[in-house]
Amino acid sequence: MNAIRLYKFSNYLFKKKLFKAALVIQSVNRILNNSHIPYSVKIGENSKFAYGGIGVVIHSKAIIGNNCMIGQNTTIGGRTGHGVAPIIGDNVYIAAGSRVLGGINIGSNVVIGANAVVVKDVPSNSVVVGIPATIISRDVEKFKKAGII
Repeated sequence: MNAIRLYKFSNYLFKKKLFKAALVIQSVNRILNNSHIPYSVKIGENSKFAYGGIGVVIHSKAIIGNNCMIGQNTTIGGRTGHGVAPIIGDNVYIAAGSRVLGGINIGSNVVIGANAVVVKDVPSNSVVVGIPATIISRDVEKFKKAGII
């Protein structure tokens, strides 16, 4: 069973106030997929994890929009001492090994390149890469038409 299905089941149990059962399923997810996806995370419709969600780590207060693709070994987490988590818009592609850290907002229709470290807000329709991540384009459609993404 992949990580998104186990997350959805644990989130369902959490919403039904079956906290211990939700925690058990969350733990099963950690063991089977080597991922930490808390039952309290808000993940939108049709969002997916690449390769079954292997190595994905998500902050318990993170919010992820609809139709997102999250690559393997990705971290969506907080930063020490800040206590807040990222908010990710709709139609966001987060490539393998990326880190999205702190109380930042990622707009909709954003592409985050492989191994990028995002620590600042990213406006909608942007492509970001690098460490720290910088915007290389504000026209995602150009990259899609070229077949790059």
